[in-house]
Amino acid sequence: MPGLLHKVASATPQRCVAIRQRRRYPALPMARRSIGIVYELLDAYPRRPDDPPDAHVEYEPEVTLLALEAAIERLGHRAVRLGRPHDLLDAAAKRDVAIDAALCIAEGFGTRNREAWAPVLLEMLGVPQLGSDALSLSLSLDKAWTRAVVAAAGVPVAPGVVVRSREEAERVAPPGGFPCFVKPRWEGTAKGIERASRVASQDALVAAVARVVSRYRQPALVEHFLEGAEYTVTVIGNDPPRALPVLQRALEVESRIGLHAVETRATSLPHVVPGSLDAPLEAQLASLAIRAYQALECRDFARADFKCDAAGAPTFLEINPLPTFAPDGSFGILAEVMNRTHEDLLAEVLALGLRRLGLC
Repeated sequence: MPGLLHKVASATPQRCVAIRQRRRYPALPMARRSIGIVYELLDAYPRRPDDPPDAHVEYEPEVTLLALEAAIERLGHRAVRLGRPHDLLDAAAKRDVAIDAALCIAEGFGTRNREAWAPVLLEMLGVPQLGSDALSLSLSLDKAWTRAVVAAAGVPVAPGVVVRSREEAERVAPPGGFPCFVKPRWEGTAKGIERASRVASQDALVAAVARVVSRYRQPALVEHFLEGAEYTVTVIGNDPPRALPVLQRALEVESRIGLHAVETRATSLPHVVPGSLDAPLEAQLASLAIRAYQALECRDFARADFKCDAAGAPTFLEINPLPTFAPDGSFGILAEVMNRTHEDLLAEVLALGLRRLGLC
């Protein structure tokens, strides 16, 4: 790992990062491919009466789709909007899917297989896909199963247990003791997380579990709460994959939960950025992220999150093989840190996937 490490100050406190030598993606041949994009914009589905307040937070703004289209065009290919998984299903029924490859950024809704809806359809249609396949997406969305897989690969995880009901929560002793952290078993983008997700008593644990089970209609994952700094590591490529510069996330002062999870556009919370991202820690985080990526057989891109314990040892939280490509997300921050354009970085990531598919 390069030794040139700096903290970077910006308007977004999450942008504490390590600077690394700029990399350029290799030029592709000029063969023009049609690359379909399966996506859901913020208004993709009508809101249902029993939806939780954050039901639609994973869907993308138009600017994300435009950025991906620009990256595809930069590589000399043609972007084709396929719409939602439901639109892809309709097109498949009409035998109207004429593309060379596809990128799915659609999240679906409701079930722990929701991220796999479009990848399964594309697999049935024989369309090569950028990104992880359906099995890796479903497995990684289920945080309990993910923990088991990455722990078996030697990645440290916090003590934890799945709790399925209020009654079970009344009886359970949290592994590692209090404080502990309660979150939905199969959600992403900080869905179901609020300051009350950190609990310090049995009564608070029961209330937090009941909220998850009722609001999200799934079991809760209860983990020992880690007090230290939080980091996110983006991994790209294959054979071998590599980690991009590590980003440190700001924490809300009182709860020590990641600010990205509890702050909203309507609220501004005080935050801290504890810990020091030195070269040895960054190398350790990169190694653990790649190990988790490979254990779950991720492809082309993913983002892994870690939190340190009181002694500063990093512990795995989760991995997302379907991260946002939005300009204000991790890829946009990384592009700024690496002195590149957002389009340039996305083009590199997509080129790596096309190379794996033998389409470049």
